[in-house]
Amino acid sequence: MNSPPTGRSDTLGMPAADSPLRSLWDRAAAALARLVSHDLLALVARVAIAAIFFQSGRTKVEGLLKVTPGAIELFRTEYRLPLVPPELAAHAAAYAEHLFPLLLVLGLATRLSALALLGMTLVIQVFVYPDAWPTHLSWAGLLLYLVGRGGDRLSLDRALGFA
Repeated sequence: MNSPPTGRSDTLGMPAADSPLRSLWDRAAAALARLVSHDLLALVARVAIAAIFFQSGRTKVEGLLKVTPGAIELFRTEYRLPLVPPELAAHAAAYAEHLFPLLLVLGLATRLSALALLGMTLVIQVFVYPDAWPTHLSWAGLLLYLVGRGGDRLSLDRALGFA
């Protein structure tokens, strides 16, 4: 029986495990896995999603944390959340969009903060902007990573032994 030629493929189209191309690919993938660690992914995810929500929170307030009449009107006329008065919803959203991003940047209560923002994302998707699912899905992807993996070595969670 003849041995298969070098460069053969498995059933998924990848080079065979013993081919030079597959060996090169495996070495490159291992190097990338070392370079792009959980610590880097979690840090980037924490800062990226925190920036999105914090900037949204800043549009609802003036000064430090004074919710604007415009924000309340937005919740009354455009967002129209069921069961929650617009005044309460505007304040809760503005404060949450400041607190949880700050905690994420610090890496403190990372899983809880990500879970809270994931809940906000779900509310926004279902009740406010259902057609914006591609944006909300990208937010959910970052938040789910943080919920599942928690903070990295550069987080207060890890420094305090909570991670």
